[in-house]
Amino acid sequence: MSSPEPIALPNPPNDGITSLQYIDNNNSSSQQLLASTSWDGALRLHDTFAKTHVLTHVMECGPLLSMTSSTSLSSNKVFTGGIDGSIRQFDIATSTPSLIGMHGANSSSDDNKKVACSALSAIHDSSSLIASAGWDSKFHLWDVRSSNKHQPVITLDLPGKAFGMDTSLDGTKVVVATSGRQNCFIDVRSSSLSTVTNNNNNDKENSQRPPIANMILQRDSSLKYQTRCIKFFPSTQGIAIGSIEGRVAIEYLTELGISNNNKKKYAFKCHRVNDTIYPVNDIAFHPTHGTFATGGADGTVVTWDGNSKKKLASLAKLPTSIACLAFNRDGKELAMASSYTFEEGERDHPREEIYVREVLEGEVKPKVVAK
Repeated sequence: MSSPEPIALPNPPNDGITSLQYIDNNNSSSQQLLASTSWDGALRLHDTFAKTHVLTHVMECGPLLSMTSSTSLSSNKVFTGGIDGSIRQFDIATSTPSLIGMHGANSSSDDNKKVACSALSAIHDSSSLIASAGWDSKFHLWDVRSSNKHQPVITLDLPGKAFGMDTSLDGTKVVVATSGRQNCFIDVRSSSLSTVTNNNNNDKENSQRPPIANMILQRDSSLKYQTRCIKFFPSTQGIAIGSIEGRVAIEYLTELGISNNNKKKYAFKCHRVNDTIYPVNDIAFHPTHGTFATGGADGTVVTWDGNSKKKLASLAKLPTSIACLAFNRDGKELAMASSYTFEEGERDHPREEIYVREVLEGEVKPKVVAK
């Protein structure tokens, strides 16, 4: 069987693409939404079933550096992080944006360029929590349904600028990659309803417990160069880290009491052409098989089986750097942003494009390891 060809979506961004994410629209059989953000300051939605452009909305906060949505939150909401430090919510049904909060809200105007919200992630299994991290070396937890508008419910100090972030599928942990090759692990316990007894009349009432977040581990990356992306395994057993030096590291979390089944951390080289080394810009785990895809500044997308330490398939060679990746909900489609990431400095380059490609089972299914 021949490999599927990537298909370019219409009306792509006009400047560097910073994030891609499929929006869970309640298992619609007629529409599959893909959201993207870019340095042109616009949030875009495409329907990858119909291969059509749905909308473009300028978020009025300068370049957009990050984005998230969640199946636990309303499927009609997308959240963006701006270079001005803002976290904004976009209601797809009404095309209405609103401000959730700001990084560097108490900073002077001279510090505005240092507060960008560079990473956003929804807390899985939470009804309302969004995590953000920024160039101001702060981690914030936001309750988007809180009556205390524009104020984070929790703030933690980070050891440096945030370069990447992810949340575990069980909703209990966040990992933030910062400057100085530091990886910070934060334990998050979302708010829940507890039943208390009113002593005056013995009536039972429900009260909301506030969320809790604590830094539980900070450690050096096993890679020697700056982190470009970081992702939890679907099992939360470990993390995958991509660096600017064309390497991926697989690390485990035994310090947190999480079993690694006697596996050892390791790293491997990738996205290299002869003597030229390209950054690993993004990592995306397959939702079913737990294998993962990497996107490099060499313009290629490759899938890997981390357990068997094997390359699975080369999925695409696109015109320029792969800036970001996203699998859809069932893992049968992959979205890829072809967008120059300036690893070779200022130069002429192909225009930005968003491609989608059918994924074959053999390209993502784990290798059978001989005993």
